[in-house]
Amino acid sequence: MIRIAIIQDTRREKKDNKYPVKLRVTYNREAKYYPANIDLTKDEFKNIGDKRTIDPLLEVKAEINAMQTNANAIVKTLRPFSFAGFEKKYIDNPISKNLLASLFNNQIKKLNKQGRLGTATCFQTCYNSLIEFDKKLSLEKITGDLLYEYENWMLAKGKSITTVGIYLRSLRAVFNEAIDEGFVPKEFYPFGKKKYQIPTGKNVKKALSLADIGKFYSFRKKKNDPNYLAYLRAKDFWLFSYFGNGINVKDIALLKYKNINGEYIVIERAKTLRTTRSNPQPISIFINDEIKSVIKRWGNEDTAPDNFVFPIIDPKTDLVKQRKDIQQFTKVINKWTKKIGEELGIQTKVTTYTARHSFSTVMKRAGASVEFISEALGHRDVKTTENYLDSFENEMKKEFSGKLSAFKKNSLRKTA
Repeated sequence: MIRIAIIQDTRREKKDNKYPVKLRVTYNREAKYYPANIDLTKDEFKNIGDKRTIDPLLEVKAEINAMQTNANAIVKTLRPFSFAGFEKKYIDNPISKNLLASLFNNQIKKLNKQGRLGTATCFQTCYNSLIEFDKKLSLEKITGDLLYEYENWMLAKGKSITTVGIYLRSLRAVFNEAIDEGFVPKEFYPFGKKKYQIPTGKNVKKALSLADIGKFYSFRKKKNDPNYLAYLRAKDFWLFSYFGNGINVKDIALLKYKNINGEYIVIERAKTLRTTRSNPQPISIFINDEIKSVIKRWGNEDTAPDNFVFPIIDPKTDLVKQRKDIQQFTKVINKWTKKIGEELGIQTKVTTYTARHSFSTVMKRAGASVEFISEALGHRDVKTTENYLDSFENEMKKEFSGKLSAFKKNSLRKTA
């Protein structure tokens, strides 16, 4: 039997009545000791084992827990066990040296394997930012107060509160993983009430008015214009998104002919596919004349069920290449839709994202319920849809305010 324990070596006293803490591994009645590089008084060591560890010792407790959990994990991989094999893995294992980096790396590898490349990139960016903030940062050092310092540092660098929230949601996921794996105790968790609360930024989501959408729809370039096809393709795919329930570019790129079912396109959003496996939320899009014309003009000629509708990505390439192709396609479409908007004098920047927001806003103005719009957009939570409609509500408040003061005009007419 193999036993792992954290002990205090009281044979030799160090400064300030402290004694070294060690990891003890016992096998076949033979025990070996490995330094933890931590010195504690007898009372402090006793307190480490208490469930209600006091704040100054929480970091130390987390570090010791991580050390013991790591040792147990290594022992399980050794068949048969040997001290030499244990020492090779334990001493050279990066997780015992930099838990924060190891946990982030594990998450990033897992996300890449799942094909969630964008989320993996977000985790990597978050880690890079944290290390830029504090080059010697470790999981044990992260507290609610430190996260507020990090937030202020980010804002001082010109980052938005939305970006802060995105980064720290990645860190929160890492902490949850660390707690689940037993690397840190629950009381070490820096998030929540009376600790650090992740901010939720609100982007100003601009929708085009119906008048501006009408201008965009009627926009034409002469066929002898050298950029005729670039303008036409950008306009077509913007309208495809607008008429297609605000479908985003990634879902357009992944659209296959088997998703076309009679008069409707039926899909599940790539963004929520993993999180809705137990409760799928398919989106049904009516194929109107505009959508038909875009498919006819830009669609692949081979309409086999498993073929992509549009030649945006190559099915033979890997996920990394496909992601880059989708990003490049989006960039090009946005470049030309922006030019169209500028030529038409539209104040709002016209992008593929405004197509999605314009769809939801126009539907709201037409009297559709938030629940109906939420289903059409493929949102899991109605609150997300309400966030989309915030700017619409503000516009309505301004409009209603004008109506409330309409009596002024009547009064002026009477006094004139």
